[in-house]
Amino acid sequence: MGLHVKVQELPMIGTRYDLAGARVPQRVSVVVHKDGHRELYAFEASGTDPTAVIELTEDQARLLAAVLNGSYVVD
Repeated sequence: MGLHVKVQELPMIGTRYDLAGARVPQRVSVVVHKDGHRELYAFEASGTDPTAVIELTEDQARLLAAVLNGSYVVD
């Protein structure tokens, strides 16, 4: 698949997860803050500044994860 995750601890903030792959032109970073909220950053492959930033609560992040992995079911 060629996709990998780089994990970096951010002192006093939380943890950053960088997702990248050789055949993927974009890079995505997720920062999980110690208080539970998340920030999702989208970058162009060669860019250092994000092209989009989305802030999510812990509940929003869990719901988004369920939708993305196909486990969200509508009653």
